[in-house]
Amino acid sequence: MLFLLLARILQIYTFVLLIRILMSWIPNIDPYHPVVRILYQITEPVLEPARKLIPPIGAIDISPIVVFIVLGILQDLLRQMAF
Repeated sequence: MLFLLLARILQIYTFVLLIRILMSWIPNIDPYHPVVRILYQITEPVLEPARKLIPPIGAIDISPIVVFIVLGILQDLLRQMAF
């Protein structure tokens, strides 16, 4: 049960991360809006170390893709451990 709960939390976190990435494509978004700040505070602790390991390719930051892959692997492992 605990492993399924942790997998669900990672799934929600992945969704939050996706929202943050999609927001970065919106021009003129207010970075001081409370929702934007909360999303950045929640996701930056994971994205920052990934950016240090994987530098941007030109102007494209591929570190979120790696984070999505790692989160997916962790979710699968947690679901397998639950059964």
